[in-house]
Amino acid sequence: MRFFERMLAAHVWPTCALVLMGLAAACGSAGETASSGIPAGGNGGNGGVLTGVGGGGQGGASSASSSSSSGEGGEGGVEVKLGPPYPIVLSHGFFGFEDFAGAGFVTYFYGVKDHLASQGELDVFTPAVDPFNSSDFRGAQLVEHIEQILAITGHAKVNIIGHSQGGLDARVAANLRPDLVASVVTVATPHGGSRVADIAIELVSDPAAQDVVSDLLALIGAPLYDEFGEQTNVWKPLELFSQPGIAAFNKAHPDEPGVFYASIAGRTDLHIGGDSCDADVSLPFIAEWKGKLDTVDPLLSLFESILDGGFGDPYPNDGLVRVVDSKRGEFWGCLPVDHLDEVGQLFGDSAGIGNGWKHKVFYADVVAELRKRGF
Repeated sequence: MRFFERMLAAHVWPTCALVLMGLAAACGSAGETASSGIPAGGNGGNGGVLTGVGGGGQGGASSASSSSSSGEGGEGGVEVKLGPPYPIVLSHGFFGFEDFAGAGFVTYFYGVKDHLASQGELDVFTPAVDPFNSSDFRGAQLVEHIEQILAITGHAKVNIIGHSQGGLDARVAANLRPDLVASVVTVATPHGGSRVADIAIELVSDPAAQDVVSDLLALIGAPLYDEFGEQTNVWKPLELFSQPGIAAFNKAHPDEPGVFYASIAGRTDLHIGGDSCDADVSLPFIAEWKGKLDTVDPLLSLFESILDGGFGDPYPNDGLVRVVDSKRGEFWGCLPVDHLDEVGQLFGDSAGIGNGWKHKVFYADVVAELRKRGF
């Protein structure tokens, strides 16, 4: 066993609960704090509440001036659906929450929704799904939220931007309802899995030990996630991120022909990226970061060392997901950020020393690129 894997065995599981609390956003997080008043969907305990920003308040509908008509003109009782620009859905990942410990301000895509509103993007939604579950389960929950979003806004489709596991959830939603999804853009999503999950499963292979860890996390998460009851299970996403799990997932969830897919990766620990970061298309808001470096957050440094491949660091990664495993669809390139920086965590702090990364500007640029492409 490599040195860092021995370190993981010795230190990670005794401290995993504290790390997960600190990393609430590391593998994903969640909905904004204000509720739209829409009841949560079913599907076995989906307690997340849709939240969004609309012209008339939370969850408001798009203005007619910004949309083109799709459908059949409303004749003969056929409902007319609005075309692009489509609503934006920000899809969180592992360990998602609606309002961290009742703080009232700790949300995953930290401050992103408000920033997008200031840029004129008024239909932005941050639905919460089960924090610990498979993407098949969470993706079905996401579809329920999308159906509610479209009922509110009157649009035919949505654009989904997913971080970490949220990108896998988005792919499931696109498979289940390709007619409702225009595009899926993923940020540091483990489309190729994560070695961290394989090691975790290997270290805690005894079902009894897994139960202990799951019970511990459930105890810690109870004040945050009691709406999900006993259905949530931390081992389901870990199994999904493992090599056997992600291989089965990718086979079951191919890309839909009518949906646009793009992906973005993160690189940290002063890694320049190399050929792994060569983009399929050069976009200015990503290309401008070429040559810039990032220092890894201490919370992710051990995982980054496991993923980088050892001597020479052949595998650039963001501390939880390797660049090579982040690619899906049209690859837009790499950013000098770790898995926390990608969504402005922890608590809106800045990226590494000397790194001028602005996560809210980044998401506005992603949305602007989608608008430019007609989505």
